[in-house]
Amino acid sequence: MKNLTELKGSWNETKGKLKQKFAMLTDSDLLLVEGKQDEMIGRLQIKLGKTKAEIQKVISDL
Repeated sequence: MKNLTELKGSWNETKGKLKQKFAMLTDSDLLLVEGKQDEMIGRLQIKLGKTKAEIQKVISDL
């Protein structure tokens, strides 16, 4: 997965791509707050039924 600085720098673009790929995701599901990225990954795991590694791969592949 991209490091946090890279991820934060392009987060709006990444968030849009995730919402296109997984229409059920909301802005609150994709809220990236410093220090809370694990919480966001956890919400995505529950909503998408994927493992942490799978979520990280999806994000890094965008």
